[in-house]
Amino acid sequence: MLFPPASCRRLIVKIGSALLVDPAGEVRAAWLAGVAADIAERTRAGQQVAVVSSGSIALGARRLGLAKGGRASLEDAQAAAATGQIALCRTWAEVLGAQGLTAAQMLVTLGDLEDRRRYLNAAGTLARLLGLGVVPVINENDSVATEEIRFGDNDRLAARMAQAAGAAGVVLLSDVDGLYDANPTTNPDARHIPLVERIDAVAGMADAGSASGMGSGGMVSKIAAARIATGAGIALAIASGRVERPLSGDRRHTLFTAERSASARKAWLSGGLTAAGTIRVDAGAAAALAGGGSLLAAGAVAVEGEFARGDLVAIHGPAGAIARGLAEYDAGEARRLLGRRSDEQAAILGYAPRAALVHRSHLALL
Repeated sequence: MLFPPASCRRLIVKIGSALLVDPAGEVRAAWLAGVAADIAERTRAGQQVAVVSSGSIALGARRLGLAKGGRASLEDAQAAAATGQIALCRTWAEVLGAQGLTAAQMLVTLGDLEDRRRYLNAAGTLARLLGLGVVPVINENDSVATEEIRFGDNDRLAARMAQAAGAAGVVLLSDVDGLYDANPTTNPDARHIPLVERIDAVAGMADAGSASGMGSGGMVSKIAAARIATGAGIALAIASGRVERPLSGDRRHTLFTAERSASARKAWLSGGLTAAGTIRVDAGAAAALAGGGSLLAAGAVAVEGEFARGDLVAIHGPAGAIARGLAEYDAGEARRLLGRRSDEQAAILGYAPRAALVHRSHLALL
């Protein structure tokens, strides 16, 4: 069994649109009832389970008669989501209720999880629901999300919600049974990969397409989700949902092992998907950061974007992104300090400088 209750107190299960909704736009009721039975079995064994459920756009598109599954335009997707979310939530309430479980709806946006205060509020709600024995059913609030401020796929949302929940495991139920070294639909010699201990070793194997055409993800989004989860000390599995009772028994899957354990704050920092700006650093500063140091102005070579003190910024070295952290200065002040030693900064700013552009206490390596 993937993530048995004895070793995984809290579990996040993500279900894609193609598993929940058939090509005609109807809920696959019998399959979903089996998933609910699996969740009930795990709950009785002491595991707390939250579900990240796609399907609102696919369900709404059928009811509204929208082309391309409701994804022809942002406006269509928003309208479909607003209509389909009612049907999706009612369906989950019914199948879980038949197992004696109570469902709760949580709709979140990218901003809810990228802003620290709102993230903590979402985490508190999720923890309380799970503590009460409720099964939270989570989805991105696609009716208000835009192209610029949205997750775009529920794989990464599931990983971020796992961070918020303090979960030990994430299961991404998909239309494939894991990661392959080539696309198995076009290459019969593709080899299944059961275990991934270093994500960088497999990142190039991912396909960005959604096989069903209903969803917005693909293997690229699943590997991105694995990077978020494992960086926070959470294991993640990709498994097939094209079976009855997909959360019970031994199923072939790909397991991404947790690479390191991070504090809750640093896990939130490293798992963020947006940044207000970028600070570029030289090789010496990059090495200092890798060794656990703060980002000092002397090692910074460029500032991009406009940000305020306390905003989340990306830090890039000569080879690319290396860290994320909270800025100690706004962008204008940071630009004035580029390459300057600490003993020069008071004269430049007109006040006693802070210790760093980004302090190590508010910085997470990627």
